[in-house]
Amino acid sequence: MQRLPDAVLALSSCAGILIGGALLIASAVEPSAAAQAPASAAYRETIPGTVVGFDMVPVPAGTVMLDGAQVAVDPFHIARTELTWDVYDVFAFGLDASKGGTLDATARPSQPYGAPDYGWGHAGYPVISVTRDAAEAFCTWLSARTGKTYRLPTEAEWLRVAALAGSAGGPADREAITWHRGNAKGTTHPVGTSKPDGHGLSDLFGNAAEWVTTKDDERVTRGGSFRDPLDATGPAARAVQDPSWNERDPQLPKSKWWLSDGPFIGFRVVTSGK
Repeated sequence: MQRLPDAVLALSSCAGILIGGALLIASAVEPSAAAQAPASAAYRETIPGTVVGFDMVPVPAGTVMLDGAQVAVDPFHIARTELTWDVYDVFAFGLDASKGGTLDATARPSQPYGAPDYGWGHAGYPVISVTRDAAEAFCTWLSARTGKTYRLPTEAEWLRVAALAGSAGGPADREAITWHRGNAKGTTHPVGTSKPDGHGLSDLFGNAAEWVTTKDDERVTRGGSFRDPLDATGPAARAVQDPSWNERDPQLPKSKWWLSDGPFIGFRVVTSGK
């Protein structure tokens, strides 16, 4: 097992697999004008006791097609970018822990096998190589720290945002808003460095594929990643976790926190409570 350096280390990670497949796609069906009223205004969330944070964007109610049925989606807020290491490090390394000797009962990530950020970049880069369990544990911690209920998006919510993101236009716009195999040079890129999509979000398609929750608790990511060709990213891109995402981890059982071969996997958070 490889040791991590002190406090905030430049994490890194490993290989993955091709993500894609047009299994599900958002519908263009829209609700009434009243239902389209935004959840509320955009806002900035800052982790208490730190200077790091992230921006949240309102998403109006709408309808998407999922598993062949129309699904209504209530208003919510979603992070403008994929979660960055700057924020995740506070959770992972206990940088928010009390300095007064108070026992900290928060479950924190174990040491990874290798470096989860692969040396591609840390500050401002998306968190990668994390399991869905780790992403959900982060959301639980974040909720406790902020007093708001943060979580991963449902698959229907992600599709709702994808439908709004697609309003930017045609293939030329898709190229500008997506880090993919043709322009990413084999790595993730700092969040917010691609052109914002039609709803003002960055990297919903490409860069890191994003964890969502599903009705049957399947381990699913959406959007595709920097490893995929442009036409395998976007609203229809969907992947289900398989053993290759954690192949090199020598632990038995495998880590519940890290994907040794999943440097293409990240996440962003949502809340319905703002």
